[in-house]
Amino acid sequence: MWNWKFAAIAAALTCALVPAASAAEPVAPWTGFYVGVEGGWASARAAQTNTKTNISDGYYGQNGGIVGGTFGYNWQMSNWVVGVETDLAWSGIKGEETICGLAHNQVCPTELRSFGTARGRVGYVVIPNTMIFAAGGLAYGEIKAYKEGVAVTGGQDWRTGWTLGGGFETMFAPHWSVKVEYLYATFPGTATTYTITASSTPIDAVERDIHMVRAGVNWHF
Repeated sequence: MWNWKFAAIAAALTCALVPAASAAEPVAPWTGFYVGVEGGWASARAAQTNTKTNISDGYYGQNGGIVGGTFGYNWQMSNWVVGVETDLAWSGIKGEETICGLAHNQVCPTELRSFGTARGRVGYVVIPNTMIFAAGGLAYGEIKAYKEGVAVTGGQDWRTGWTLGGGFETMFAPHWSVKVEYLYATFPGTATTYTITASSTPIDAVERDIHMVRAGVNWHF
């Protein structure tokens, strides 16, 4: 008698729990293309070196905002999401040395005027509509260096580097998600070179150690 009661209770629980378990499975809103806008703030460091005398005053700080757009594609497999993403942003990241070349009362700025990435992403859905992710790949940027008040040639180039980072993204409405992420990026080697026209002095500039926090809103097709 008790065995029948236990069987009936087990059957009832099974019928109740199977739909509940199915409902608890992560929904799959992530697969597909998406576009979005993003913006944030970054700090970095730069340096300029007189390659004729090998004189440099060392690194100086940069900071500024960014705003741009992004495009990507996701594939969701159970709780895992893998994808590719590219973005390009206007950048106001800038810093300047005020004792450049060991000469006082001169200003030598270095600017990261545009910044973009092409990255792979791997995410994990921690609750049905929210995932945490890591990302990494190519970074590229338009870098400008010069000395104020002095005629120069060159000093503005596009360069490539690499980036790593991570963050979280959540669906807050059908087709819409919001994300927050941190990125580290750097550009190895010389970023750009300019020449002071009057003295034919070559100056090498470097762009290093970009720390960026940004947020974005994406629309999913």
